[in-house]
Amino acid sequence: MLMRPWGLTDLPDLSGKTAVVTGATSGIGFETAKVLAQRGAQVWLACRDTVKARLAAERMETQGAALPVEVVPLDLASLDSIRQCAEKLREQLPRLDLLINNAGVMVPPYSLTQEGFELQFGTNHLGHFALTGLLISLLRTTRNARIITVSSGVHHFGTLNFEDLQSQRNYHPGRAYAQSKLANLLFTYELQRRLQSAGSETLAVAAHPGWARTELQRHVRSNFLVRWIFKLAERALSQDSRSGALPTLRAAADPRVTPGDFYGPDGILQSKGPPVRVNSNTASRNRAWQQRLWQVSEELTGVAYLD
Repeated sequence: MLMRPWGLTDLPDLSGKTAVVTGATSGIGFETAKVLAQRGAQVWLACRDTVKARLAAERMETQGAALPVEVVPLDLASLDSIRQCAEKLREQLPRLDLLINNAGVMVPPYSLTQEGFELQFGTNHLGHFALTGLLISLLRTTRNARIITVSSGVHHFGTLNFEDLQSQRNYHPGRAYAQSKLANLLFTYELQRRLQSAGSETLAVAAHPGWARTELQRHVRSNFLVRWIFKLAERALSQDSRSGALPTLRAAADPRVTPGDFYGPDGILQSKGPPVRVNSNTASRNRAWQQRLWQVSEELTGVAYLD
């Protein structure tokens, strides 16, 4: 039994493994991908901005990546882009050990994906739902593969309004973000149940970074009315992106991980601290919601799997 806090020294050698990380040009995605590459994994950065992604790959290589870091275009706000990304990965990769659904947007002004989905729900949940489905055959044929979806402690404030999932009637950035992060957990738990029912050894697990100081909060910081409160709380409760990546890394590589686990910081309000197994809220465990969200997601994306 691990008696001391889990840290990078507990991460095993990952030589021979392949990982795809979405949204890895900065923040916890960058830190996650960098550490996986340093531990020997063949890492693919699936990112919307390929120029930034190539620069990030170069930084990882200069900081100790064991193998060249690859880049594949991926815009999670476009189902066409998701399909093209998945097709390229299936063509290029003989195996996929880790799919890390990390990319996300947080509290932007109201906007839509290419297919007309509310941007946060479309990107944070539907995009990753579709990508996972399009790569599921590759994951299932790789022994002990894992699918890690990055949620948030904000899921505690979320609810699913099935009558207005796209926030067309009433858009509030914070509520829409919380809904998308709750959806990440509902998806993870239903995905794990379906994998087990199919007799698959692939694990679906979730993680959240606590309050990590990244560019994800840029829309929050741009609000003049809350900026000073945000800065005050940030000093007391936040951690850097390297620490914020630890729950994801533990979910990805700790041999003690079990199906449907959820990892986050072990600190006040789960905002910072070493990564531990944490509990999600009651709503995330609502099986009827899990099943209904899965069905709706298949209908909206046109990607059906594990039925």
